[in-house]
Amino acid sequence: MSQRIEYKDASPEAFKALLHTEMQVHKSGLQESLIELVKMRASQINGCAYCLDMHSKDAIAQGESTTRLFVLSAWREAPHLYSERERAALAWTEAVTRIADGEVSDEIYAEARRHFDEKGLVDLTLAVIAINGWNRMAIAFHAKAGDYVSPHGKK
Repeated sequence: MSQRIEYKDASPEAFKALLHTEMQVHKSGLQESLIELVKMRASQINGCAYCLDMHSKDAIAQGESTTRLFVLSAWREAPHLYSERERAALAWTEAVTRIADGEVSDEIYAEARRHFDEKGLVDLTLAVIAINGWNRMAIAFHAKAGDYVSPHGKK
């Protein structure tokens, strides 16, 4: 499958808008390791190979365990691998990513609020929104997985 459009070049303004959202997520105060888990889980749900390639490399370069990444799609079956806060964020990520399937339940909201204050939950939601936007660009335009090199030099 060849890339349809190099969206970064085709519309620099659109790319910058997504990038600005991404930069806001990273300035929010959320832990980078949590952001990477959120990006990975949403990308798994959406089936975005490009983003899975990118964020698995970034997470590993930041010191994330390969076991936690390999098991991420079944995180509920291995709760000992993820903190309560991470599990709440993953449930929130899934619910927001799958919003077309129904509203975010009161139970998922209540658990997320146990671990995130109002600002933190808004920031977490923005992280989910950002990766879902990137997933849609990469999937729609067939971004090529495998070539990404993390800022730490891992390919």
